[in-house]
Amino acid sequence: MENPVYPLGHSDQELERLSAQARFVGPVTRQFFREAGISASMRVLDVGSGAGDVAFLVADLVGETGEVIGMDKVTAAVVTATQRAEARGLRNVSFRVGDPSEIAFDRPFDAVVGRYVLLFQADSAAMVRTLAEQLRPGGAIVFHEPDWSSARSFPPAPTYDRCCQWIIETCRQAGTDTNAAANLYMAFVSAGLPAPQMRMQTFISGGAQCTDWLQAVADLVGVLLPTMEQLGVATATEVEVATLAQRLCREVTASGHMIIGRSEIGAWSRL
Repeated sequence: MENPVYPLGHSDQELERLSAQARFVGPVTRQFFREAGISASMRVLDVGSGAGDVAFLVADLVGETGEVIGMDKVTAAVVTATQRAEARGLRNVSFRVGDPSEIAFDRPFDAVVGRYVLLFQADSAAMVRTLAEQLRPGGAIVFHEPDWSSARSFPPAPTYDRCCQWIIETCRQAGTDTNAAANLYMAFVSAGLPAPQMRMQTFISGGAQCTDWLQAVADLVGVLLPTMEQLGVATATEVEVATLAQRLCREVTASGHMIIGRSEIGAWSRL
């Protein structure tokens, strides 16, 4: 079975969005990884590394005595990640082009990590099973995935709710299930791993405190817009992406809406 169509693409706009998103979700990812046991001197494989933000976060956790190898199938992403690592002067991080499930490394890893990777796999359990083969005995496999099933507003903020539905429907039609809470546990168990420990965090706020999250939603809609139009989910006229972030913020702050964002789900298991 082929993997779902990747609806986000790998444009410069998308790589910039990933970096902006990392500033918002980075603290959650760090908490998941710390609790999973990612610590100093570990050798870690970051799968689907994109622009490198997760690898940079892990590099900070493992320190100068640790090592992080980030892998992505897209050359442009690896080039960008490598340039960003060099600009930061990071010597404990390197990036490679390729599929980590198909490469034999010279020695095993203490941990394999990934953020927003499994939801784009046709068989997430098979990927987890294959990646676990890269671990030493006692090694950890850790994934941070999104769940949009509870994203909503109260009282209803029409523009925000519409954006969430556009995102969910576009991903669904592209073959991607955005509800990690329902799928992540089974991915680990079906892979033959011990039942994972799991955590969930959800953004809930209102007024001006929602600005960063609303900008993230607008950015995601903007990147997905070509796919939305292709699938008939929404048109550029309906979305009005150039003013979407401003309209979202104005709507939420003007009417006192409470905003519930997507949930961030962390799951990890040790061999």
